[in-house]
Amino acid sequence: METRKVQVTGGSTYTVSIPKTWATDNDVEAGTEIEFHPDGDSLFLTPRSDAKRTRGTLDIADLSGQALRRAVTTMYVSGFDIIELEAAEISTEQRSTIRDAVQSLVGLEVLEETRDRVVVQDLLDSSELSIHNAVTRMRLISLSMLEDAITALAERDHDLARDVIGRDDDLDRLWLVVSRIFRATLRTPKAAEELGLPREECFDYHSSARQLERIGDHATKIAHLTLNIEEPLPDEVVEAVSDLHGDAVDVIDTAMDALFDEDTEAATRRANEARTGVRAIDERVRAIDERLRELDPTRAQLLGLVVDSVLRSADYGGNIAETALQKAAPTP
Repeated sequence: METRKVQVTGGSTYTVSIPKTWATDNDVEAGTEIEFHPDGDSLFLTPRSDAKRTRGTLDIADLSGQALRRAVTTMYVSGFDIIELEAAEISTEQRSTIRDAVQSLVGLEVLEETRDRVVVQDLLDSSELSIHNAVTRMRLISLSMLEDAITALAERDHDLARDVIGRDDDLDRLWLVVSRIFRATLRTPKAAEELGLPREECFDYHSSARQLERIGDHATKIAHLTLNIEEPLPDEVVEAVSDLHGDAVDVIDTAMDALFDEDTEAATRRANEARTGVRAIDERVRAIDERLRELDPTRAQLLGLVVDSVLRSADYGGNIAETALQKAAPTP
């Protein structure tokens, strides 16, 4: 850390020098324009850049399958607008994996393909993306997935179960969009300015989006379990699981309402209601477990996994409520 004294020049202008080492490392010299970004009682300084698209290059010679897919996804989430994938010769299998990865990411398109190079570009204007809208959409998708998964279980509707499984890809795409936006706000204050949100609030949205993505994973798990059910389930068990699902949804909805509520008192009240709801669900689960003991071991185990997924979904709603409480709390 270095310190500088603020000086007054011309009678009314405050000036302060910047460290020479930092200036040299960032190509700042006489005549360079500097941007200042106020953030509460802090002031962030960064060299002005005319480059609107960030470019990244990755050697994929030794990458294939899931490793290659993860590499493309990582560069996307990291914030690169143009991704250049290079190797001495890119195989047909690698090209197929790249296309699959691109199709699973919002806004990406393959712009150029040669023998040794594939160029992928994000065609969305990042400044027009809304983390609030993305999280709102994730809320709708995850809760609809959970509801349809329980319906598919009750009615042994395998087509509906497969539809739930397919929708998990949509939820994952939005989760990666939220992650990309959030990382951009960490990298540069300008990204947070364009969003019109404090970086702490972006963190709250990112944290809650992660919980919603996990709820979608458990809905998918229930759907997969449903595909293994051929015989009708006992009506009392189906009803108990359905009631449990209703309580879980109440927790998640209340927590999300608390997260989005700008009234801090109302947000705190709702968040505490959601946390209380989680504790009540724990009691209901114990009662369901007693009923499952009356079933044959195979079905009892399968339904036990379903109940556990619904319970965990409620727990994730409780995590969102915790985040909402932090968001509503006074800041130092």
